[in-house]
Amino acid sequence: MVSLPENMTPPLSCDNLGGVFGPDPTQYAMTSVLGQCCDDAGQVYLAVYLPTNTPIALKKFNMDKAKDEMDNIQNEIILTRQLRHPNVVVINAAFVLDNYICVVSPLMAFGSCRDLLNRHFTEGLPELAIAFILKDVLLALDYIHKKGYIHRAVRASHILINEYGQAVLSGLRYACRLVKNGRWQRNVHSFPSSTSRNLNWLSPELLEQNMQGYNEKSDMYSLGVTACELANGMAPFQDHPPTLMLTEKVRGFAPVLLDFTTCPQYSDTGQQNSNPNQAHDSGVGDSVGSNGNSLEGGGLASRRFTDHFHRFSELCLQRDPEHRPSAAQLLLHSFFKLPKRMNAPPLPQLLHPVIPLTKVVLGTESSEDFFGVADRLSDLDLNTCEWDF
Repeated sequence: MVSLPENMTPPLSCDNLGGVFGPDPTQYAMTSVLGQCCDDAGQVYLAVYLPTNTPIALKKFNMDKAKDEMDNIQNEIILTRQLRHPNVVVINAAFVLDNYICVVSPLMAFGSCRDLLNRHFTEGLPELAIAFILKDVLLALDYIHKKGYIHRAVRASHILINEYGQAVLSGLRYACRLVKNGRWQRNVHSFPSSTSRNLNWLSPELLEQNMQGYNEKSDMYSLGVTACELANGMAPFQDHPPTLMLTEKVRGFAPVLLDFTTCPQYSDTGQQNSNPNQAHDSGVGDSVGSNGNSLEGGGLASRRFTDHFHRFSELCLQRDPEHRPSAAQLLLHSFFKLPKRMNAPPLPQLLHPVIPLTKVVLGTESSEDFFGVADRLSDLDLNTCEWDF
């Protein structure tokens, strides 16, 4: 184990593009596994860049296990290094070590939004927290779209939160170009390879693969699905076979935010309506039971999202992409004025009692203390976390 100096500097912010990080593997001290990614072909480690004593996240892709993803991984590294935006994930360095591709990025102290939902907010994040997060994601999408790319993988596991409460969009290995041979295409027709994990979030026009194709508005649909995922605590269509999910999307059925206004089968007393003719609603037209948490019954009866949030998700999830606003237009939506109007605290406070990982790491006073913390982190069930950047 590489020894660690006593005082470590705070991690670089996402807008610090960090040309200081080198490709020498001996300059990195890996401590514990934070999670898996890319269908277990990659592992994310908590590590320290020794020359500057900076805690970072180091992702290692096993090239033998990730043969089908190698082109996507390489394209993601190249594309990400070309982008420069505070809400787009940063790759500080990339290098090959034995049969691994190693990617260095800033440490995301709160992990991914999917991790937050799985571990701390099983019934969904607070609405004000979602407003902060989705605004940052829209800023990233607006930038990506203006650069001529479609993201094609907007989902909670691809939204990372740093210790300052800044949301950062990742998952760029699924992105495609809108510009071809120097010309801006109105629509594209390519289907993202290795995208089985993203099907539930994809737009109807992307899934249809017809002659009309799709454009950057497909990301707005995915954002609407993600908004429901963050609010409901579960991914829409998660219990649906792919064919049924596709059929419902093509017919115009879309996820909804689950509260007592969208699930009227629950009375204000929290009891399920016994009327057999009353349809149940899981957010896509089936049953609340698929949520798998205490939203069923009393939880839904007392839950109410604002009209601003409902209208925002409905705009994103319109069947006709021509009717969906662009990322720039959605940034002006009244939903994003709520935090200021309600004098909301910063996002880290809204995520209380979650403790950012940097507080655990930077709270140590010596290398012995640090690796003791690392050992305790290794004992936790972190391998199920989705740090998919």
